[in-house]
Amino acid sequence: MTMNFGSDNQAGVSPAILQTLVQAASGIQSAYGNDDWCARAEQMLCEAFDTPLKAFFVATGTAANCLALSTIAQPWNAVVCHDMAHIAVDENSAPEWFTGGARLLPLATGSGKVLADDLDRFLTSYPASPPHNMLPSAVSISQVSENGLVYRPHEVAALAASAHTKGLRLHMDGARLANAVAALGCHPADITCKAGVDVLSLGASKNGALMAEAVVFFDDALAEHFRIRQKRAGQLVSKSRLIGAQYCAWLQDGHWLQLARQANASARSLADALMATQAARLAWPAEANEVFAILPRALHAQLVSHGVRCADWYDTSVPPGTALATDEMVVRFVASWSSTSDEVQALADLVRRLA
Repeated sequence: MTMNFGSDNQAGVSPAILQTLVQAASGIQSAYGNDDWCARAEQMLCEAFDTPLKAFFVATGTAANCLALSTIAQPWNAVVCHDMAHIAVDENSAPEWFTGGARLLPLATGSGKVLADDLDRFLTSYPASPPHNMLPSAVSISQVSENGLVYRPHEVAALAASAHTKGLRLHMDGARLANAVAALGCHPADITCKAGVDVLSLGASKNGALMAEAVVFFDDALAEHFRIRQKRAGQLVSKSRLIGAQYCAWLQDGHWLQLARQANASARSLADALMATQAARLAWPAEANEVFAILPRALHAQLVSHGVRCADWYDTSVPPGTALATDEMVVRFVASWSSTSDEVQALADLVRRLA
């Protein structure tokens, strides 16, 4: 029995998306995003978020995040983010490269998120003596956060209001936005455009697509010259229709949320199963499709030896006041759209047997 909870990046492609890809691969279409599939995908995004928007399709999440940031951060600016944010930990120096030098200002917060109070406290104490200090121009948050937590609509709205009052734009890394929408049972707009998000990196690759990321602008002015940014970054894909087609299939009849619900349900079952064994404890609530558990190191080694795929995580990622024993470690389990109840049950049975 395969027990793969290493990453939702490792899951395959939804059959519905793959079928649409085959369809889009036939015939002749204009290149560089000027095709029927990309036009339809943008229209479907407008309908999904119930607002006019501009969407641009790229190949990777890093490109989506960093190109988005380049529109709201000049080389002399700074971007406030969580200290565990993907852009701060897992994207090398790409944010600085794409923005021409804008610096990330990571915040450590007890909540595992960047909230309005966190931003207010930080900016109050931040030195403001231009031209000697960088000028913060943007805040970036991840939905779902890197601790598996979901930002509620009121949290995003409060953060956006605080940022906008201070002249900062709000970027959302939505690599797992679908999982957040499914977890909250809300309208996609409630945690994005209606809450004040200016630009969204909307990822489909972790949720059933082959290779599909989008930069979505809710403010048209920010999208000016974006195609030029795409070209300079090597992200103006010639056969963009193959990305646009994936979004068409992903959004069709709510398929993106169906896939996310499956992943979330598997994660909840996995969290319940791990806790029932009393061999593990949760580092953070399992709110979407990730489970962060504290396990004995010996148990983790045994799980890996039995073929379980999971990721050893940062000891510093736990909430304040959470003590790790010398023989304990943080482990991340990620469920995907293709995770099955049999996989979850097999892992739970293995943990019980080994513990």
